[in-house]
Amino acid sequence: MTWGVVINPISGQGAGARIASQVIAYLAEHNILYQIISGTSAAQTSASLATFVATHPDSEGVFAIGGDGLAHLVIQHLATTRIPLAVIPAGTGNDFARTLGWPLDALRPILDTVFSTQPKQMDLGLVDSEWFAAILSTGFDSVVNERANGMGWPKGPMKYNVAIARELPGFKPRHYTITLDDQQISTQAMLIAIGNGKSYGGGMLVCPNADTSDSLFDVMVLSPISVFEFLRVFPKVYAGTHIFHPAVTIYKSKRVTIDATAVAYADGERIGPLPVSAECIPRALLVWQQ
Repeated sequence: MTWGVVINPISGQGAGARIASQVIAYLAEHNILYQIISGTSAAQTSASLATFVATHPDSEGVFAIGGDGLAHLVIQHLATTRIPLAVIPAGTGNDFARTLGWPLDALRPILDTVFSTQPKQMDLGLVDSEWFAAILSTGFDSVVNERANGMGWPKGPMKYNVAIARELPGFKPRHYTITLDDQQISTQAMLIAIGNGKSYGGGMLVCPNADTSDSLFDVMVLSPISVFEFLRVFPKVYAGTHIFHPAVTIYKSKRVTIDATAVAYADGERIGPLPVSAECIPRALLVWQQ
């Protein structure tokens, strides 16, 4: 059986290429058949992966060596198939790898686990025909993403922090209509995060209690707070303790529709303007996890 090895060589400021060489050396050392899947653009990589999946429906698995953007691309092709995914973190945020419980600084334990255990099934989110593994969000973080995507400097995680500093002083909460399984909510909010996984933005535990096997989203709604209060509470997101703030409400729901004058992002990728509708699809992906 042939393994697919999908590589984003420029992810993590070159970490993708370096870590990919280590994975390939491991496969060669163990006489494991593999096919490298790469391209000069995301569209080319996606097309090459589509061909691999069509011609290797019984593949042992596919490695995704890169960041969350590459993992997001790969799950579009592997969701609902019998081909399992092995995520190798080599990006900036690596939130999908965090969701799976993988170390971010040790490759060998991941490879040893992949070749000694069976993959497990996990839920995925489906938003307007696009799959996502971790977080679908709208509000302040989406505005920050829009700003960060247009910035050439700085590189890496600091870009997000600079974008926050530029957007927060003038940010205004928006009115949202949120439709859940059992209720409709009309409210002002600063941020709404729909969590299949726990984190985004490089370890921000925005939905710390989300479970990728419970068939439900955690829906985090942040009501309007002052800039001072936001800055006071923001650091707590890295420990997930922000959910105890009185302005934060968590709902559980299998289906979520959000409408407002705003845009949505999923796994760091732009989905587009609201409204959007998302559904948690149980056991949609085979994946190795800790």
